[in-house]
Amino acid sequence: MVGVDVGGTFTDLLILDEASATIRVAKVPSTPADQSVGLLAGLEAGAVPLAQLGTLVHGTTVGTNAVLERKGARVGLITTRGFRDVLEMRRRDRRQTWGLAGDYQPLAAREDRVEVPERTLAGGQVLEPVDTSAVTAAARTLAAQGCDALAIAFLNSYASAENERAALAAAAAVWPNQHISVSHEVLPEIREFERTSTTVVNAYVQPKIDHYLAQLEDRMARGGYRGRVLIIQSNGGVMSTDVARKYAVNTVLSGPAAGVIAATEIAGAAGFPNVITGDMGGTSFDVSLIAGGRPATTMEAKIDFGIAIRVPMIEINTIGAGGGSIAWIDHGILQVGPASAGADPGPACYGKGGTQATVTDANLVLGRIPAANPIGRREGLDVQAARNAIAQAVATPLGLSVEAAAAAIIEVANHKMAGAIRLVSVERGHDPREFVLVPFGGAGPLHAGAICREVGIKAALVPVYPGITSALGCVMADVRHDFLRSVNRRLLDLPAAQVRDQLNAFIAQGEALLRDEGIQVVAVERLYQADMAYEGQPHTIRVDLPRPDVTQTEMLAAFTAAYQKEYNTVLQGIPVRLVSLRTSVVGRRPKLNLASLAPAAARGSSLADAQAGRRPVFFGSEWVDCPVYARERLPLGARLSGPAIVQQADATTVVEPDMIIRVDDFGNLLLEVVG
Repeated sequence: MVGVDVGGTFTDLLILDEASATIRVAKVPSTPADQSVGLLAGLEAGAVPLAQLGTLVHGTTVGTNAVLERKGARVGLITTRGFRDVLEMRRRDRRQTWGLAGDYQPLAAREDRVEVPERTLAGGQVLEPVDTSAVTAAARTLAAQGCDALAIAFLNSYASAENERAALAAAAAVWPNQHISVSHEVLPEIREFERTSTTVVNAYVQPKIDHYLAQLEDRMARGGYRGRVLIIQSNGGVMSTDVARKYAVNTVLSGPAAGVIAATEIAGAAGFPNVITGDMGGTSFDVSLIAGGRPATTMEAKIDFGIAIRVPMIEINTIGAGGGSIAWIDHGILQVGPASAGADPGPACYGKGGTQATVTDANLVLGRIPAANPIGRREGLDVQAARNAIAQAVATPLGLSVEAAAAAIIEVANHKMAGAIRLVSVERGHDPREFVLVPFGGAGPLHAGAICREVGIKAALVPVYPGITSALGCVMADVRHDFLRSVNRRLLDLPAAQVRDQLNAFIAQGEALLRDEGIQVVAVERLYQADMAYEGQPHTIRVDLPRPDVTQTEMLAAFTAAYQKEYNTVLQGIPVRLVSLRTSVVGRRPKLNLASLAPAAARGSSLADAQAGRRPVFFGSEWVDCPVYARERLPLGARLSGPAIVQQADATTVVEPDMIIRVDDFGNLLLEVVG
């Protein structure tokens, strides 16, 4: 089994031989123009014969990049008469709060949005049947205009999908391909803008995802692969490629979710249920909070201004602070990111034509990463090119030495990342001192100590393979399908049998999907939730339900307890509304023995065996002679004090002067601040 995470700079692979329980890793440069090229190069670098590969689990950024770079399909939208401009009205928000002009361009251009006569009331009654001849004419017009994908989103279709089903049948008869998204299938939930936006995003990325998966599967089949390709969803579960093609919007936050899954399992096994993850790759820093062993989840995210998606997902806060983030001067003030040098041309030290100073260049100049045998590259790094780039971009304009400028770049980047961690912890009522930081990604362990000190976190747990953690999460992820439907009725007016029947229908649908996908699972778990609110409130509280045949009294008690916990009060005498019902069907896949991840060489070695030399590293304002240790030879239970450098093939860990490291029984590094 192979887990693959494609990042903006590197493609990471974790290769698990299930027969021998051994693990290998590979890290190769990403190929943004066609991610499958880098993926296949990674399989070659990892010496994986395609004919012997059983399962490939893939976290992909194809959908994310399509939206961010505006390189998705041309989408046509058929909607209810009078609602053509829902995408542009949004929630009446604007990019510049105090400006009167805007530059927002929806994913479906206005000339590609067509209204048709139809109307369904909020209660589900069809006031006006859809004019199917108008739908047929609209579909033909949009296809003739050059639209590659079609979205259909009618008013109140969450309450009754009758008109949308009729429109789908009429459009499918004349539409030139299978790329048609309908809102009652993508998001059968109240909130017109969010439902329309999510449906349009699904249509926008669907052809890209379909083309990429078809290309990947074809290339792998020609190489002898006969297994399945599974795709990580934004909710942290996996799905088949057939499901990914239909519900492409569920892949938009695919890659970062896998890392959170791995961090949850790794930290939980090590005895840390409260975790803040920090995934620092080449282009971004992704942060998530795990409390009590459960990752924070959300139902809505904005990929870019005005582009909202509502699908179940792990809550991840992303900022532009990665190894490739570019340092620049803005009116005399040093800035880092959000622009990145990416994989091509990459940082200046890569020698591929890049001339802009990056965080990686700064780490190299300060001696924190090695010039020889850098991660993910066969060639060494060019220290002089990094110094030249920093001198030109930062040191000379600010009147600093190159070393001081490099240190300033690192400090600014650390400050940005610390701010992202405070956003998911302090500003949500969590005390960072009660959490452990799990840094991963190729650059995460380089900055973990400084981030811990700035935020007040006492320790960081560095996984065995920090640079491949998201790929590890792909291998560990369960199969998961989420279902929801808006109800939007007063709780006491709703028969309990209706709740039971809807939840059971979700279960049947989810279990049928599991059977159709044919993915090996060892158990099936069913989770039930309800979104509830007091009458008149626009925002809901998520409530866990014990079983499908839950009573109204039990639901009311669960809502009251949840509301009390969230707001420290309850509103007596105000009716409670059941807004939506949710069900998750989770197929539990065989668990990975995390103890097997510890390198075999660590079991019989000593600290002296692990030392691989010494080199000067810049700390504070001076160069310090530091021991360098080979991570794979550090013995279990070892303890060492900073300053020190711990190197491995996929990442480097910096142990600052006021810190110590202990190696736990799983091979993780526990980095603690003692100063």
